[in-house]
Amino acid sequence: MTNDLTQRHNRTPGRAAASNPDVRFDRYTTRAVDDGWYQDDELPVLRTEVSDEIARKVITRNTSPDLSFDRSINPYRGCEHGCIYCFARPSHAFLGLSPGLDFETKLIARPNAAEQLRKELLSPRYVPATIAIGTNTDPYQPIEKTRGIMREILKVLSDFNHPVAIVTKGTLIERDIDILAPMAAKGLLRVGISVTTLDPKTSRAMEPRVPSPAARLRTISRLTEAGVPIRAMVSPVVPALTDHELEAILAACAKAGAVAASSIVLRLPREVAGLFQDWLRDQYPDRADRVMGRVRELHGGKEYDPEFGKRMTGQGEWALMIKQRFKLATRKLGLDRSLPALRTDLFERPPQRGDQLSFL
Repeated sequence: MTNDLTQRHNRTPGRAAASNPDVRFDRYTTRAVDDGWYQDDELPVLRTEVSDEIARKVITRNTSPDLSFDRSINPYRGCEHGCIYCFARPSHAFLGLSPGLDFETKLIARPNAAEQLRKELLSPRYVPATIAIGTNTDPYQPIEKTRGIMREILKVLSDFNHPVAIVTKGTLIERDIDILAPMAAKGLLRVGISVTTLDPKTSRAMEPRVPSPAARLRTISRLTEAGVPIRAMVSPVVPALTDHELEAILAACAKAGAVAASSIVLRLPREVAGLFQDWLRDQYPDRADRVMGRVRELHGGKEYDPEFGKRMTGQGEWALMIKQRFKLATRKLGLDRSLPALRTDLFERPPQRGDQLSFL
């Protein structure tokens, strides 16, 4: 059973989703009915709730041909950043929670993630390869400031000299420069910073609890100064809304110190399509039809095409145009290169209590 009644029982400032779509695995649903007593100015604000999950395994494997990594870690489930376009929203349904407001407000933390990671890395069967963090939900979302789970994970990876690739929109990553900089110096780290728009108004509407574009550019500069290689991520490119900013975003990121770049077009899997369209009609009613028309053009006439090789780039003339613009801009700015592979040869299991000491 879903809690669609959240829409009536709470105000939702600072949230992108306007509703809680049904959880597709539930047999029963509920619907709010206006009984005449509804008064918006008396409703309490919807607050973020965090529950703990004791992780039995933290390294998740994948075999997707669209991804450059085969393993990842998620310190948190759900994301308070609340980006309306987030492709990870449907994953909340597997927890019995809605991909809508629940995804932004009912978060799951994994406090034993670092401890469990250490156990998995100590296994004699473990073979090191780059671990990706932030590919589903952001490890530097606001609750990381108090929970510190990502920082503890980084400490473990540093102890093992294990390579890691981080993706984030959160400026809180600057807190961990004391761990990140030495890892980068060893060739064990790269970071992707996502900048979707340079317009603070658009950003606040589309990704309400993400640091401003200017703050993210400052983070690129500070990490670069610390020796951390940064890949600028223009993701997602929203047609008829942010696509005109492509070159400007890349230029701003290059000026801040980014050394490489990537781009992904908007994709709207499962419940995200409905949530995004509701948001679009509310925030940009004058261009909603145009945006969605272009989205369908990108995905073969559908709101989303999950086919490998197409879902990240789209198809058709507009997709080709974006690809060409990106190629020209990155070449001009010196961002048209791949970052070197991270090192795995330094991986070493640190001595554990009770280990026999070597005589060598």
